[in-house]
Amino acid sequence: MKPHQADFGQLLRVLRGQSPARPVLFELFMNQPLYEQVNGERLQDDSPLGRARFTLSAFHRMGYDYVTLHASAFRFAGGFETKHTRSLNANAGIVDERSFDMFAWPEPEDYSSELLTHIKPDLPDGMRVMVMGPGGVLENVIELVGYENLCLMLYDNEQLAGRVFDAVGERLLRYYELALQHDSVGLISSNDDWGFNSQPFLSPDMMRKYVFPWHRRIVDTVHKAGRPVFLHSCGNLASLMEDIIALGYDAKHSFEDKIQPIEQAYEQYAGRIALLGGLDMDYLCTQPEEAIYRRTLDMLARSAGRPGWAVGSGNSVPEYLPPRALFAMHRAARDFAG
Repeated sequence: MKPHQADFGQLLRVLRGQSPARPVLFELFMNQPLYEQVNGERLQDDSPLGRARFTLSAFHRMGYDYVTLHASAFRFAGGFETKHTRSLNANAGIVDERSFDMFAWPEPEDYSSELLTHIKPDLPDGMRVMVMGPGGVLENVIELVGYENLCLMLYDNEQLAGRVFDAVGERLLRYYELALQHDSVGLISSNDDWGFNSQPFLSPDMMRKYVFPWHRRIVDTVHKAGRPVFLHSCGNLASLMEDIIALGYDAKHSFEDKIQPIEQAYEQYAGRIALLGGLDMDYLCTQPEEAIYRRTLDMLARSAGRPGWAVGSGNSVPEYLPPRALFAMHRAARDFAG
């Protein structure tokens, strides 16, 4: 197999609602044991730059046109990439005006984003960085307040709820603004889980009042900097898809078969917004390689010559997802390209 020739322009074609010249691979993030398997060695340099280089090497070897990195170590209350489930009511710290005023808000400017400069010489020709956010607007508010507390706060103290959303939103916006100063960055991930598999966490009206204004500002900021931005959001968002398109997102990521299979989503939204990945996580974990291979080929045939779709999972590649499932999708993409 010849070495991968990265071409970020092919991913850009997908994000612009065009048909790429070859299948494009996409994942939000993957996992360290997989990177070690692909690179054929254990991580030796555990510095931020060392880990970034190791991740970059794995992404390139697997055939991706970008590498996923965070702009800095900026976080609100803890990481969102986890192997375990977590309660939506855990770690609630802001419960009233006093706790809001006492909360030690982290500031994006206090965290260096120089990793995005230092990694630039290591990027193979044709590769760019995709910057992932430290959680999103609603995700972080729920993390800080607690889901049940937030639902009560929206009725009992609407002004305080608005202050929390604004405090989170303005800092996320600055995080992305700092990332966009680096020309190694080619794509922004606005990752913000919005719902259960039955409905959004909040009503559409509340989403439009508290969450969407900050997402619109993020989208506008990224576009003004000449980069595309996609929304990664889990949950049943059928009642919000028209809003997502109207916000100006270039693409939507995260799909589940029990909500809407990617095949149906593609037929419904292709040409209006690009769709990234979509092969259901449970499907990838339980089905044989040949079934995954065939389903990927079928999606590539469905989308051939039509507006953007990229090959990938419905969410991400955590440690529990068998590498063989990921490699089956990769094999289908190579075979389809000929």
